[in-house]
Amino acid sequence: MRGIKDQVAIIGMGCSKFGERWDAGVDDLIIEAVYEAYADANIEPKDIQAAWLGTVFSGFTAISLTRPLQLSYIPVTQVENLCATGAEALRAAAYAVAAGACDMALAVGVEKLKDTGWTGLPAAPLGGSQIGSAGEIPVPAPPGFASLANRYFHHYGIDPREGKKTIAQIAVKNHRNGNLAPKAHFHREITLEEALNAPVVCWPLGLYDCCGVSDGAAVAILVPASKAKDYRRDPIYLKAAAISVGSRQGLITSDYDYVHFEENVRAARMAYQEAGIIVPLEELSIAEVHDCFTITEMVIYEDLGWCPRGQAKSYIEDGVFTREGKLPVNTDGGLKCFGHPLGASGLRMMYEVYQQLQGKAGARQVQNPRLGLTHNLGGSPGMAISSVQVAGNELG
Repeated sequence: MRGIKDQVAIIGMGCSKFGERWDAGVDDLIIEAVYEAYADANIEPKDIQAAWLGTVFSGFTAISLTRPLQLSYIPVTQVENLCATGAEALRAAAYAVAAGACDMALAVGVEKLKDTGWTGLPAAPLGGSQIGSAGEIPVPAPPGFASLANRYFHHYGIDPREGKKTIAQIAVKNHRNGNLAPKAHFHREITLEEALNAPVVCWPLGLYDCCGVSDGAAVAILVPASKAKDYRRDPIYLKAAAISVGSRQGLITSDYDYVHFEENVRAARMAYQEAGIIVPLEELSIAEVHDCFTITEMVIYEDLGWCPRGQAKSYIEDGVFTREGKLPVNTDGGLKCFGHPLGASGLRMMYEVYQQLQGKAGARQVQNPRLGLTHNLGGSPGMAISSVQVAGNELG
């Protein structure tokens, strides 16, 4: 299958402040992020030839994008793929540029959750029947991912109290990183003791094991790689944009083992093959992954091939994924601390990779990054959507 390696470059990105944005509507968030991207790329609105809008709850048609930006009479498409929606908008724009359908594309992800009344605790109101074709009832996110944690601990013989301590270290790491990100939702480091003693949401997941519900937007401007240096000296180049969607019809009757996400494994395999990555832990410089819950980040380490099955605990305890470690993960705080406006998260992750690869991440900056990865996971354990994208600051 033909990919997009080194055919498309990102020349500008923008990101709104994430958080409880009672001061801003959807239009405001879009404008805030898009005009930062315009300025970053040194272009004007009239230069955009096509656009993609990614949102789960905050848009009704593509007009939700054209109206605030006054992008009249160009092709605009709205896309949605649960928590991988922002990544889907970027992927669609990238393939359009690679195919020659346009020479400058805009990818926008936005979500306004704080005004919807959606708490994140019940199953997401995705519209239509809430009972699937096989009769399954959607499992709310906390118990679904708590089951993942409990099964993982049991399967690999980890004492639940030790396991809870391990995933709490992920929360501590991400809050430490996010405290250095000006646009993050939360700005407070936490201690391991605070994480362990926080109110329980669904055992073993406590308050600090769960990402928050946020508002925000993030944006990318893409052009053919051959034209990127016409706009800036330091573009980043897309190496892969893979997506894998599961089809299991119900968790009760499936043979899902609750210790991995097959969608993650398949998406990573496709992305690594396209990008030419053989040993990801050695070759990747930075990664942003979908830490909707701390146990999810732990399992992702194994699904994406960064450590052997059942050994993520020792890698976490050895600091492999800290900002100073071998592979810094979620240097901006991840979903846990930066926030998770569903449609925006995938592009927010690329925004961090973009800044890191350009050496512009400030106090969060990792040393000499060359290759970055973003990962999103939508859905629930047993039936999910996974997106893996890779970008670098050099061609080849």
